[in-house]
Amino acid sequence: MNQHTNTTELEQKARTWLKDRGVAIDDIADLVFYLQKKYLDDLTMDDCRHHVNRVLMKREVQNAILTGIQLDVLAEQKKLESPLQETIETDESLYGVDEIIAFSIVNVYGSIGFTNYGYIDKQKPGILKKLNDKNSGECHTFLDDIVGAIAAAASSRLAHSAANDQGIDS
Repeated sequence: MNQHTNTTELEQKARTWLKDRGVAIDDIADLVFYLQKKYLDDLTMDDCRHHVNRVLMKREVQNAILTGIQLDVLAEQKKLESPLQETIETDESLYGVDEIIAFSIVNVYGSIGFTNYGYIDKQKPGILKKLNDKNSGECHTFLDDIVGAIAAAASSRLAHSAANDQGIDS
């Protein structure tokens, strides 16, 4: 199998796992719209979807999605060793590995992604509010940060491309 085929299979698996965990591309595109609407007057959901899809094509993003979701699922199934099981299951506030994985996604499109990520992580609009609901019975310790990071990266990508379209040095 060639490398392109593997990348396509990895991307498809990441997309499937997101969907299986209740996250649609439009959910992430909504977050991108939320982050960029006040900066781009002619922003459309199609623009947001396009940039989300481009972010999802990155191998490091796909790896982060699969790693994070797998850890969430294992925590739900109570298959992790203690104390990691309890730490991930409760999304303990001093556990920062979930954010570190998110930062690997945010990093893909430059430092503006950190600002976008920090903002959206505090605000928790849209799907992020749902993923942070601890009463759902599901564990999304990693997924909420990953989704926020994908939105932040797509938002950064969009901002860079808009600046380039306007001839602004980005």
